[in-house]
Amino acid sequence: MKKIILFTGILFACCTTNSNAQFFKKLGEKVGKAAERGVERTVERRVERETEKSTDRTLDTIIEAPKSKKKRKRNRRNKNDSGNVIGGAPNQENNTSNEPDYTVSSNFDFTPGTVSIFNDDFSKDGPGDFPAKWDTNGSGELVTINGKKWFRLGNSSTFIPMTTTTLPENYTVQFDLLTQGLDKKTSSQAYVTLAFEDTKGYEKPSTWSMVEISPCQFIGNLGVVEKQVNGKRILRNQIGKDYRNTINGKSTVSVAVNKTRIRVWLNDNKIVDVPRLRDEAADVFKIKTRGLRDMRNVDEVYITNVRIGKAGADNRSKLLTEGRLSTNAILFNTGSATIKSGADAVLREVAGAMKSNPELKIMIVGHTDSDGNDATNLTLSKDRATAVKEELFLQYDVEANRIQVDGKGDTQPVADNTSASGKAQNRRVEFIAM
Repeated sequence: MKKIILFTGILFACCTTNSNAQFFKKLGEKVGKAAERGVERTVERRVERETEKSTDRTLDTIIEAPKSKKKRKRNRRNKNDSGNVIGGAPNQENNTSNEPDYTVSSNFDFTPGTVSIFNDDFSKDGPGDFPAKWDTNGSGELVTINGKKWFRLGNSSTFIPMTTTTLPENYTVQFDLLTQGLDKKTSSQAYVTLAFEDTKGYEKPSTWSMVEISPCQFIGNLGVVEKQVNGKRILRNQIGKDYRNTINGKSTVSVAVNKTRIRVWLNDNKIVDVPRLRDEAADVFKIKTRGLRDMRNVDEVYITNVRIGKAGADNRSKLLTEGRLSTNAILFNTGSATIKSGADAVLREVAGAMKSNPELKIMIVGHTDSDGNDATNLTLSKDRATAVKEELFLQYDVEANRIQVDGKGDTQPVADNTSASGKAQNRRVEFIAM
């Protein structure tokens, strides 16, 4: 730095020599050569001092100012990064926080009812027909998609499953949902509504609750929950969750009603959990549609595998305290030992009971309805019990040597085999502690 300053000073002195020459000459003539040399040395020293000061100021400006500018910019950026980040990660370079990262998780805690009230996979209805177990004030028909029957719901309609019994205070509803043709033009006023009403028909209810699920794609966080009692609104609120990707295509809707509490899941994601959403007088379940572009290949809504079941005691506790658990929540393809989706919750509870009690051993017993011949049903019931055992072993790590299997076919019915609801109750799986 000193070399730079000296070199710069010399340059400055050289540049100023010519301008000072006239002054030195006149001064020399008056005071003589000796005085001239003395004055010249004095002026040169003064010039050196002034040049050094000027050079220092110049270098300070060049070197120090950018550093201060960067510091101010970094401070501004740190201030902006201190807020919440939505839709992207914060600037990692400036993230100096020592706080740990947190992972938020939510368990899929839906457990289907163990006593069957209503089941319909539309296997006995013909394509193009309206399904026999349903009623409506609008339109709908059965179609086949990839070999599977689906119930297409018309627009601005109410669809009522024709249950033979009144729904209890604790029950579950589960069905597969398929949407097709959704795009950016699907209306924000389009809804598939889960309705709980005090009327069995289509007259205007006085006490009701609803959960609106929106298939709209151009904006999220649509849909509301609402409750009215005797014509008076008790509550209304937005769902407030963006589920556009989940509802676009195939998904599973799960509903748990526990007296006044209603919970709703789309696949494994809980979107509604309101403790006092339902009045107990609203004991009829309906599905409604509105706002759909009701044309072929546009805003199409389908459902299948509709299951309504009575929710009882906790399955895990029941197996441990009573030593026996009978459930209709494990469903199989017709005439097959292939387990349908929706059995995970029950199997998880059984596995939990066995893991918490290492000495517990169980017998799995399969049962069928009376359709088919006795020998076929006996074999089928054993095969289904074996399939459940394999699922517990492969998916839930329950030791196979702790599980035995048996099948009773249709020899031990718990309900009348002459009705659809009775047959559904007879198609069951039992877990018996040994």
